[in-house]
Amino acid sequence: MNLTLTDPTYREKANTNFFETFVLKFMNDKRDLPFIYLSLKISLIFIPFALYLFLGNTVHWSLYIIYLGLNLIFFLGPYILMLHNTCHRKLFKKEYAWLTKYIHWFLGMFFGQTPETYFHHHIAMHHTENNLVEDLSSTMKFRRDSIRAFIRYLTTFYFFGVIHLSFYFSKKNRKLFAWKVVAGEVSYILLIALLCYFNFTATLVVFILPLIFTRFAMMAGNWAQHAFIDAQHPDDIYKNSITCINTIYNKQCFNDGYHIGHHLRPALHWTEMPTNFLQNIEKYRNNDVVVFTGLDYFQIWFLLMTKNYKYLSKKFVPLSDKLTTPEDITTFLKSRTRTVIN
Repeated sequence: MNLTLTDPTYREKANTNFFETFVLKFMNDKRDLPFIYLSLKISLIFIPFALYLFLGNTVHWSLYIIYLGLNLIFFLGPYILMLHNTCHRKLFKKEYAWLTKYIHWFLGMFFGQTPETYFHHHIAMHHTENNLVEDLSSTMKFRRDSIRAFIRYLTTFYFFGVIHLSFYFSKKNRKLFAWKVVAGEVSYILLIALLCYFNFTATLVVFILPLIFTRFAMMAGNWAQHAFIDAQHPDDIYKNSITCINTIYNKQCFNDGYHIGHHLRPALHWTEMPTNFLQNIEKYRNNDVVVFTGLDYFQIWFLLMTKNYKYLSKKFVPLSDKLTTPEDITTFLKSRTRTVIN
């Protein structure tokens, strides 16, 4: 089967402008210049906008809606995946590594990311445990096409996620990680409490609502990424993750759809993922992987919640001739969403 991918790869620029030449002195990889531009856009739009919401004398209600729309619809996804990529690969050279804190700590606050929690949850816990029993975000014990199961999953994360993460690190004798997670969460809560006293409405819009939505989005995304699990091989990355190709989401969010490839090679640069997928297509084919075209994780999550296997099967990419009909594909997908452990 010949696949044509439309997802972004790196193309060498003939020339760099003055700004890029200057910034590249601090960076490890010129392919990550989009992160610099994204950080600038966020800094020039959201920081002044948020300050106005807090300090303006008479702020019209429509401005709160516009701020939330810009945040949640246009910038949240790209920011989270910039955060994700800069956790896996150092954006700045060693002597300038402190600059990353601006992206992770300061900008993160405007997108529902408390200091230190994303890095430690995703890098130090999730990738280590690979969606298995000790993974705090594991989907195995849930039926992945059940909205009731997802509500239990989400509620547990909302109310106990940080507590469970700190206990996890304590149990693994990584107490410094535990303290960093707790300190980051508590400092964020204290900041929000202080800002609520100063301006409750602005704090609700700028910090609280993005926090609530972001944690939902991350859990819905992880649910879809690890929704289709082979119960006989739950530890096999090819069979407990999925890949999404040829989707607008990959263009906006730095090829995040290549989740199997990411778990196989966490440090692989985002621009290399489509090529890496094609280079290893035989391994994907031989391992009966789940690949969708034209769908992102949140669409897949919604289709699972509504049990719309008909549309999922339509978007499924059969890499081999084992699955030839929509009925075969539907049966296969349903078999992968059943509870793996009780």
